[in-house]
Amino acid sequence: MYYDEDMLLDLRLNILNNYVKKFVITESTYLHNGSPKKLKFDIKKFSKFKDKIKYIVVDKHPANIEELNSGDTQHQKNSKLLINALKRENFQRNKLQDGLSEASDEDLVIISDVDEIPDLKNFIHKDMFSFFKQKMFYYKFNLLHEKIVWVGSRACKKKYLLSPQWLRNIKNKSYQFWRFDIAFSKKKYRKINFIDNGGWHFSSIKSPEDIHFKMSNFLHHVEYEVSGLGVDDMKKMVNEKKVLYNHSADKRDVNKWKASVPLKKVTNLELPKYLIENIEKYKVWLD
Repeated sequence: MYYDEDMLLDLRLNILNNYVKKFVITESTYLHNGSPKKLKFDIKKFSKFKDKIKYIVVDKHPANIEELNSGDTQHQKNSKLLINALKRENFQRNKLQDGLSEASDEDLVIISDVDEIPDLKNFIHKDMFSFFKQKMFYYKFNLLHEKIVWVGSRACKKKYLLSPQWLRNIKNKSYQFWRFDIAFSKKKYRKINFIDNGGWHFSSIKSPEDIHFKMSNFLHHVEYEVSGLGVDDMKKMVNEKKVLYNHSADKRDVNKWKASVPLKKVTNLELPKYLIENIEKYKVWLD
Protein backbone atom coordinates (compact mmCIF):
# COMPACT_ATOMS: atom_id res chain seq x y z
CA MET A 1 0.00 0.00 0.00
CA TYR A 2 1.60 3.21 -1.21
CA TYR A 3 1.03 6.83 -0.23
CA ASP A 4 4.14 8.85 -1.08
CA GLU A 5 6.99 6.78 0.37
CA ASP A 6 9.29 6.89 -2.66
CA MET A 7 12.50 6.57 -0.64
CA LEU A 8 11.24 3.60 1.38
CA LEU A 9 9.71 1.96 -1.68
CA ASP A 10 12.99 2.27 -3.57
CA LEU A 11 14.83 0.71 -0.63
CA ARG A 12 12.25 -2.08 -0.41
CA LEU A 13 12.40 -2.91 -4.12
CA ASN A 14 16.19 -3.08 -4.11
CA ILE A 15 16.33 -5.29 -1.01
CA LEU A 16 13.72 -7.76 -2.28
CA ASN A 17 14.43 -7.70 -6.01
CA ASN A 18 16.45 -10.93 -6.13
CA TYR A 19 13.76 -12.89 -4.30
CA VAL A 20 10.47 -11.56 -5.69
CA LYS A 21 8.86 -12.22 -9.08
CA LYS A 22 6.19 -9.53 -8.89
CA PHE A 23 5.56 -6.45 -6.75
CA VAL A 24 1.92 -5.42 -6.38
CA ILE A 25 1.34 -1.80 -5.35
CA THR A 26 -2.00 -0.16 -4.55
CA GLU A 27 -2.53 3.59 -4.32
CA SER A 28 -5.80 5.19 -3.31
CA THR A 29 -7.37 8.43 -4.55
CA TYR A 30 -8.42 9.25 -0.99
CA LEU A 31 -6.91 9.30 2.49
CA HIS A 32 -8.11 7.10 5.34
CA ASN A 33 -10.14 10.03 6.67
CA GLY A 34 -11.94 10.24 3.33
CA SER A 35 -10.26 13.39 2.00
CA PRO A 36 -9.31 13.30 -1.69
CA LYS A 37 -5.67 12.58 -2.54
CA LYS A 38 -3.73 13.12 -5.73
CA LEU A 39 -1.98 10.06 -7.14
CA LYS A 40 1.77 10.32 -6.59
CA PHE A 41 3.26 7.05 -7.80
CA ASP A 42 5.51 7.56 -10.84
CA ILE A 43 6.83 4.41 -12.50
CA LYS A 44 9.63 6.47 -14.08
CA LYS A 45 11.22 6.73 -10.63
CA PHE A 46 11.35 2.94 -10.47
CA SER A 47 12.18 2.09 -14.08
CA LYS A 48 14.65 -0.57 -12.93
CA PHE A 49 11.69 -2.59 -11.64
CA LYS A 50 8.98 -1.63 -14.15
CA ASP A 51 8.61 -5.16 -15.53
CA LYS A 52 8.02 -6.51 -12.03
CA ILE A 53 5.57 -3.88 -10.78
CA LYS A 54 1.80 -4.26 -10.96
CA TYR A 55 0.29 -0.88 -10.05
CA ILE A 56 -3.37 -0.68 -9.03
CA VAL A 57 -5.32 2.55 -8.50
CA VAL A 58 -8.04 2.32 -5.85
CA ASP A 59 -10.57 4.95 -6.91
CA LYS A 60 -13.74 3.49 -5.40
CA HIS A 61 -14.76 3.71 -1.76
CA PRO A 62 -15.65 0.66 0.32
CA ALA A 63 -19.31 -0.17 0.86
CA ASN A 64 -21.20 0.65 4.04
CA ILE A 65 -19.31 3.76 5.07
CA GLU A 66 -20.85 4.99 8.33
CA GLU A 67 -22.82 8.21 7.92
CA LEU A 68 -22.26 10.98 10.44
CA ASN A 69 -25.47 12.44 11.82
CA SER A 70 -26.04 15.84 13.41
CA GLY A 71 -27.41 14.15 16.52
CA ASP A 72 -24.34 11.98 17.08
CA THR A 73 -22.44 12.42 20.31
CA GLN A 74 -18.72 13.10 20.01
CA HIS A 75 -18.05 9.51 21.06
CA GLN A 76 -20.39 8.19 18.35
CA LYS A 77 -18.82 10.48 15.77
CA ASN A 78 -15.28 9.41 16.68
CA SER A 79 -16.29 5.75 16.63
CA LYS A 80 -17.77 6.09 13.14
CA LEU A 81 -14.71 7.96 11.87
CA LEU A 82 -12.42 5.19 13.14
CA ILE A 83 -14.61 2.47 11.62
CA ASN A 84 -14.62 4.31 8.29
CA ALA A 85 -10.83 4.71 8.37
CA LEU A 86 -10.47 0.97 9.01
CA LYS A 87 -12.80 0.17 6.12
CA ARG A 88 -10.82 2.39 3.74
CA GLU A 89 -7.47 0.96 4.82
CA ASN A 90 -8.70 -2.64 4.65
CA PHE A 91 -10.32 -2.01 1.26
CA GLN A 92 -7.07 -0.71 -0.21
CA ARG A 93 -5.11 -3.62 1.23
CA ASN A 94 -7.56 -6.17 -0.18
CA LYS A 95 -7.19 -4.63 -3.63
CA LEU A 96 -3.69 -6.13 -3.67
CA GLN A 97 -5.39 -9.40 -4.54
CA ASP A 98 -6.39 -7.94 -7.93
CA GLY A 99 -2.70 -8.05 -8.86
CA LEU A 100 -2.31 -11.79 -8.28
CA SER A 101 -4.11 -13.07 -11.37
CA GLU A 102 -0.87 -14.27 -12.98
CA ALA A 103 0.34 -16.06 -9.84
CA SER A 104 -0.04 -19.83 -9.57
CA ASP A 105 -1.76 -21.50 -6.63
CA GLU A 106 1.65 -22.66 -5.38
CA ASP A 107 3.25 -19.21 -5.54
CA LEU A 108 4.05 -17.65 -2.19
CA VAL A 109 2.34 -14.33 -1.50
CA ILE A 110 3.85 -11.93 1.04
CA ILE A 111 1.59 -9.18 2.38
CA SER A 112 3.41 -6.15 3.82
CA ASP A 113 3.04 -2.43 4.21
CA VAL A 114 5.71 -0.43 2.39
CA ASP A 115 7.70 0.12 5.58
CA GLU A 116 7.69 -3.57 6.55
CA ILE A 117 10.59 -5.26 4.75
CA PRO A 118 11.02 -9.02 5.24
CA ASP A 119 14.51 -10.52 5.31
CA LEU A 120 14.34 -13.30 2.70
CA LYS A 121 18.04 -14.15 2.59
CA ASN A 122 17.73 -17.48 4.43
CA PHE A 123 13.95 -17.76 4.40
CA ILE A 124 12.32 -21.17 4.02
CA HIS A 125 8.53 -21.33 4.00
CA LYS A 126 6.88 -24.12 5.95
CA ASP A 127 3.53 -24.79 7.58
CA MET A 128 0.47 -22.96 6.27
CA PHE A 129 1.74 -19.49 7.17
CA SER A 130 5.05 -17.71 7.69
CA PHE A 131 5.01 -14.66 9.94
CA PHE A 132 8.10 -12.42 10.04
CA LYS A 133 9.16 -11.11 13.46
CA GLN A 134 10.73 -7.78 12.57
CA LYS A 135 12.85 -5.24 14.40
CA MET A 136 11.12 -1.90 14.73
CA PHE A 137 12.86 1.38 13.95
CA TYR A 138 11.58 4.94 14.35
CA TYR A 139 12.45 8.23 12.63
CA LYS A 140 15.89 7.02 11.49
CA PHE A 141 17.01 3.71 10.02
CA ASN A 142 19.30 3.06 12.99
CA LEU A 143 17.03 4.06 15.92
CA LEU A 144 15.66 0.81 17.34
CA HIS A 145 12.58 0.34 19.53
CA GLU A 146 13.97 -2.45 21.72
CA LYS A 147 10.70 -3.27 23.49
CA ILE A 148 8.72 -4.22 20.39
CA VAL A 149 8.98 -7.19 18.04
CA TRP A 150 6.78 -6.31 15.09
CA VAL A 151 4.97 -9.16 13.33
CA GLY A 152 4.40 -7.32 10.08
CA SER A 153 5.10 -9.20 6.84
CA ARG A 154 3.08 -12.41 6.47
CA ALA A 155 3.21 -15.11 3.81
CA CYS A 156 1.12 -18.00 2.54
CA LYS A 157 0.58 -19.77 -0.76
CA LYS A 158 -1.92 -18.15 -3.08
CA LYS A 159 -4.25 -21.16 -2.85
CA TYR A 160 -4.73 -20.49 0.87
CA LEU A 161 -5.09 -16.70 0.64
CA LEU A 162 -8.67 -15.69 1.45
CA SER A 163 -7.78 -12.00 1.29
CA PRO A 164 -4.80 -9.80 2.22
CA GLN A 165 -6.67 -8.32 5.18
CA TRP A 166 -7.64 -11.80 6.40
CA LEU A 167 -3.93 -12.72 6.49
CA ARG A 168 -3.19 -9.47 8.31
CA ASN A 169 -5.87 -10.18 10.92
CA ILE A 170 -4.63 -13.63 11.97
CA LYS A 171 -3.52 -13.77 15.61
CA ASN A 172 0.24 -13.73 16.22
CA LYS A 173 0.38 -17.12 17.94
CA SER A 174 0.06 -20.80 17.13
CA TYR A 175 -2.81 -22.48 18.95
CA GLN A 176 -2.77 -26.01 20.40
CA PHE A 177 -4.53 -28.80 18.52
CA TRP A 178 -7.02 -29.32 21.35
CA ARG A 179 -8.42 -25.80 21.00
CA PHE A 180 -11.81 -26.57 19.44
CA ASP A 181 -12.49 -22.90 18.72
CA ILE A 182 -9.80 -22.78 16.03
CA ALA A 183 -11.90 -25.07 13.84
CA PHE A 184 -14.45 -22.28 13.43
CA SER A 185 -12.11 -19.29 13.49
CA LYS A 186 -10.53 -17.34 10.66
CA LYS A 187 -8.15 -15.60 13.05
CA LYS A 188 -6.72 -18.53 15.04
CA TYR A 189 -4.54 -21.21 13.47
CA ARG A 190 -2.29 -24.04 14.58
CA LYS A 191 0.46 -24.04 11.98
CA ILE A 192 2.31 -20.74 11.85
CA ASN A 193 6.03 -20.57 11.12
CA PHE A 194 7.45 -17.57 13.00
CA ILE A 195 10.65 -16.21 11.43
CA ASP A 196 13.03 -14.76 14.02
CA ASN A 197 15.09 -11.80 12.81
CA GLY A 198 12.57 -11.61 9.99
CA GLY A 199 13.39 -8.17 8.71
CA TRP A 200 12.77 -4.52 9.50
CA HIS A 201 9.82 -2.24 10.20
CA PHE A 202 10.97 1.30 9.41
CA SER A 203 8.20 3.40 10.97
CA SER A 204 7.82 7.16 10.55
CA ILE A 205 11.03 7.64 8.56
CA LYS A 206 9.82 11.14 7.80
CA SER A 207 10.24 14.74 8.86
CA PRO A 208 8.21 15.85 11.91
CA GLU A 209 5.94 17.83 9.59
CA ASP A 210 5.27 14.77 7.44
CA ILE A 211 4.71 12.57 10.50
CA HIS A 212 2.10 15.06 11.73
CA PHE A 213 0.36 15.08 8.35
CA LYS A 214 0.30 11.29 8.21
CA MET A 215 -1.07 10.94 11.72
CA SER A 216 -3.74 13.57 10.98
CA ASN A 217 -5.02 11.81 7.88
CA PHE A 218 -4.46 8.08 8.19
CA LEU A 219 -5.91 5.15 10.12
CA HIS A 220 -5.63 6.47 13.67
CA HIS A 221 -6.33 10.11 12.78
CA VAL A 222 -9.19 10.42 15.30
CA GLU A 223 -7.04 9.22 18.21
CA TYR A 224 -4.25 11.54 17.13
CA GLU A 225 -6.61 14.53 16.95
CA VAL A 226 -7.98 13.75 20.43
CA SER A 227 -4.42 13.57 21.78
CA GLY A 228 -3.93 17.27 20.99
CA LEU A 229 -0.44 16.68 19.60
CA GLY A 230 0.96 18.84 16.82
CA VAL A 231 4.07 19.49 14.74
CA ASP A 232 6.05 20.88 17.69
CA ASP A 233 5.33 17.70 19.65
CA MET A 234 6.56 15.61 16.74
CA LYS A 235 9.76 17.67 16.59
CA LYS A 236 10.28 17.15 20.32
CA MET A 237 9.80 13.38 20.08
CA VAL A 238 12.19 13.08 17.15
CA ASN A 239 14.84 15.29 18.79
CA GLU A 240 14.58 13.39 22.08
CA LYS A 241 14.50 10.04 20.26
CA LYS A 242 11.35 8.93 22.05
CA VAL A 243 8.75 6.52 20.65
CA LEU A 244 5.70 8.22 19.16
CA TYR A 245 3.24 6.30 21.35
CA ASN A 246 2.98 3.36 23.72
CA HIS A 247 2.27 0.26 21.63
CA SER A 248 1.35 -1.73 24.74
CA ALA A 249 -1.35 0.67 25.93
CA ASP A 250 -5.06 0.19 25.37
CA LYS A 251 -5.92 1.69 21.98
CA ARG A 252 -8.54 3.91 23.63
CA ASP A 253 -6.13 5.23 26.26
CA VAL A 254 -5.34 8.89 25.57
CA ASN A 255 -2.15 8.54 27.64
CA LYS A 256 -0.71 6.16 25.06
CA TRP A 257 0.51 9.25 23.18
CA LYS A 258 2.92 10.19 25.97
CA ALA A 259 6.31 9.33 24.52
CA SER A 260 8.48 7.76 27.20
CA VAL A 261 10.36 4.83 25.67
CA PRO A 262 13.82 5.88 24.42
CA LEU A 263 15.10 4.61 21.11
CA LYS A 264 18.48 2.90 20.89
CA LYS A 265 21.04 3.78 18.26
CA VAL A 266 22.35 0.57 16.70
CA THR A 267 25.30 -0.25 14.47
CA ASN A 268 25.05 -0.76 10.74
CA LEU A 269 25.19 -4.52 11.30
CA GLU A 270 21.50 -4.36 12.26
CA LEU A 271 20.55 -2.86 8.89
CA PRO A 272 19.81 -4.39 5.47
CA LYS A 273 22.88 -5.16 3.38
CA TYR A 274 21.69 -2.98 0.49
CA LEU A 275 21.28 0.01 2.80
CA ILE A 276 24.79 -0.44 4.20
CA GLU A 277 26.27 -0.75 0.71
CA ASN A 278 24.52 2.48 -0.33
CA ILE A 279 24.93 4.35 2.92
CA GLU A 280 25.59 7.72 1.26
CA LYS A 281 22.21 7.54 -0.44
CA TYR A 282 20.44 7.26 2.92
CA LYS A 283 22.77 9.11 5.30
CA VAL A 284 20.24 11.90 5.99
CA TRP A 285 18.02 9.21 7.54
CA LEU A 286 20.72 7.87 9.87
CA ASP A 287 21.32 9.19 13.37
